[in-house]
Amino acid sequence: MSTVASEKGEALIELRNVCVDFRIRSSILKPVSLRALDTISLAVHRGRTLGVVGESGSGKSTAAKVLIGLLAPSSGQIFFGGEEVKKFDAKTRKRIGRVVSVVFQDPATALNSRMLVRDALVDPLQVHGIGDDNSRQRRVSELVSLVGLPQSVLDAIPAQLSGGQRQRVAIARALALEPQVIVADEPTSALDVSVRAQILNLLQDLKRELNLGMVFISHDIQTVRHISNDIAVMNRGKVIEYGPGAQVLGSPSQNYTRTLLAAAPSLLHV
Repeated sequence: MSTVASEKGEALIELRNVCVDFRIRSSILKPVSLRALDTISLAVHRGRTLGVVGESGSGKSTAAKVLIGLLAPSSGQIFFGGEEVKKFDAKTRKRIGRVVSVVFQDPATALNSRMLVRDALVDPLQVHGIGDDNSRQRRVSELVSLVGLPQSVLDAIPAQLSGGQRQRVAIARALALEPQVIVADEPTSALDVSVRAQILNLLQDLKRELNLGMVFISHDIQTVRHISNDIAVMNRGKVIEYGPGAQVLGSPSQNYTRTLLAAAPSLLHV
């Protein structure tokens, strides 16, 4: 395991030599195996952001599904809070859901279009049997304040909100169960440029205020540089560089990383 994991205490989530293989059909209908993740090791620590960057098809989103317990590895080990998970059944996934939550790319599809914001935020509390009606409503009120929204949004449906407001609601929903880790998978790519920096700043503030571990997944290496403490660069299912952000991006060892740095515009100029 990399020294990135060992220098910061016990990881909240840790992948060790994880591989993910998918069975697909070839042109002659013979099943073949496609390796989506190839022996990757990553660690997420409290109060730190791990940036995962790479082009489309590099394995970023597959890694995210493993990190949130939606996809079991074909081989390797995954640990949540120091405890190895070997069985990915419904009970285990529900338990993992109390540790890690996800913020998806497009809030318009992540939220039920027919459900009031209030009900969308109450839903995870009900599913996990947390509190009674009164305490759930208090928690919902706290959540919208936490993400910088007025109480009036509770009685709106997603279509009545702007893209930035919808993403704030999605972040509030991800925080409902008080997780230890947030996995943000391209959380700003569906937003207007003018709103992206606001959402990035909100995520940074929440990480500090709540002492969260965070995984930020993006194809934009400059955005990852802005928000991350540690960075993993992925290419063709492998982690090709991994370490503190200043080290990885300050003096990259791989031509692929240098190409990403040269090609990506910087959000900081917006």
